[in-house]
Amino acid sequence: MLEPQRGEVLVRVRATSLNYRDLLILDGDHFTNGPGSLIPVSDAAGEIAAVGEGVTRFGVGDRVVNTFHANWIGGRLSAGKPCGVRERPGRLARGVPRRLRNALAALPESLTLHGGTPLGPEDVVLTLGTGGVSLFALQLAKAHGARVIASTSSAAKAAKLTGLGADTVIDYVGTPGWGQAVLDATGGRGADRIVEVGGPGTFAQSLVAAGTRYAEIGFVGFVGTGGVPIGFMDLFRSGATVRKTWVGSREDTEDLVWRLAVRPIGPVIDSVHPFGDADAAFRHFAGRGNFGKVVIAAL
Repeated sequence: MLEPQRGEVLVRVRATSLNYRDLLILDGDHFTNGPGSLIPVSDAAGEIAAVGEGVTRFGVGDRVVNTFHANWIGGRLSAGKPCGVRERPGRLARGVPRRLRNALAALPESLTLHGGTPLGPEDVVLTLGTGGVSLFALQLAKAHGARVIASTSSAAKAAKLTGLGADTVIDYVGTPGWGQAVLDATGGRGADRIVEVGGPGTFAQSLVAAGTRYAEIGFVGFVGTGGVPIGFMDLFRSGATVRKTWVGSREDTEDLVWRLAVRPIGPVIDSVHPFGDADAAFRHFAGRGNFGKVVIAAL
């Protein structure tokens, strides 16, 4: 077994889930030097197998998750801070598993594997699709008592979204102008929070869904393609605040898992694949038919 050095811990990884950026990394299309130049996968859950000299935050057997930025402990991210942005797993660093120093947070028993203004029951949240981010956003929003409008292209997935608590589900294929459908569903008010995972393929309609109030559009991903150009006046008339939502610091992660320990939310798992069949997990995930997270586990 590897021996952790001073200030290090050795983690026995039990599970990892796939993210869209993993597909981009495999294709050499996400800050890489070409296909196969990096090892993908950027999240993992497991337990401490051994600790090095001087380690006080964790002990053998503790359940942990990794954080995304190796050295961003807390506070505001700035260009001059040595936060390990260039060491994000799958970018210039290998994907997990790898040597971990600061990049761990305790995992609450409720899990098996905010910037902006606070969210409240008076808010309307719009989620797009049925990927892991959108489903988790739906669950978090409902935990705060908010009304959720969700979009999907499948009747079967629409039923599952309703089962998770979505108040309104819109078929974005049958309703290409789904932004107006959000306005109609809210009496012209529009969504207060929009979890924007599509990027160029969905932003124009998200802007419509924001109405003319002071909605917040959180950019999380860019899985959508195509889309129409956005003009300055479109942005000006909307009154929306557009904010890039990035993976946070270790303190942000610890705050989230603490909240999940107090108010448990079970992750939506699409499928679990053994490590020896990881290629099947990637193929399934690349098909984009999943509802929730695709997990690779050490079964």
